[in-house]
Amino acid sequence: MSEQKTNELVRKIFEAYLENKNLRKTPERFAILEEIYSRNDHFDVETLYIHMKNQKYRVSRATVYNTLELLVSCDLVTKHQFGKNMAQFEKSYGYRQHDHVICIECGKVVEFCDPRIHQIQTMVGDLLKFDIKHHSLNLYGFCSDCSMARKVNENVATAAKIEAN
Repeated sequence: MSEQKTNELVRKIFEAYLENKNLRKTPERFAILEEIYSRNDHFDVETLYIHMKNQKYRVSRATVYNTLELLVSCDLVTKHQFGKNMAQFEKSYGYRQHDHVICIECGKVVEFCDPRIHQIQTMVGDLLKFDIKHHSLNLYGFCSDCSMARKVNENVATAAKIEAN
C-alpha cells in the first residue's frame, strides 16, 4: 500500500475513533498523526514534540501526550517500554510484525523480522490451544558502537593499572 493511501486510511480510522468517543477533531491531532506516519523510527514524546515545534506546528506537550494516548487506544500507534523510564512509540497500522534489539548503553533500537519466530508462535499456539494474535520479543545487548567504546575503555583501564604497578 502506498504511503499516501496509508495516510488517508489512518486519518479516516482516527476520525471515526474520535467521532465514536465524542472527541474533537482538531488540526493539531491530525498534524501529530501525519507526523508520526511520515516517520520510520521509534520516538519518544519529547523528540516528537521538539520536531513538531521545529516544523512550526503550534502544539503543546500536553496535546502531544494526549494525542499519542488516543492513537495507542485506537491501535494506530504502539507504545513500547524498552527498559528505561521513557516510553517509545512507533506507527503500527499496516506495519509488519517485527521484533527489537535494544542497546542497553545508548538506547538504540533496531528492528528485525525472522520467519522462524512466527513458526514458533504458531507451534506454541497449536500446542497450548491458544489463538495467538501477536507477540513481543525484545533482545537487549550492546550495539557495535557501544561494544567498541567499552573495549577501548577496558583497554585504557588495563593500561592504567599496568602503568600504576
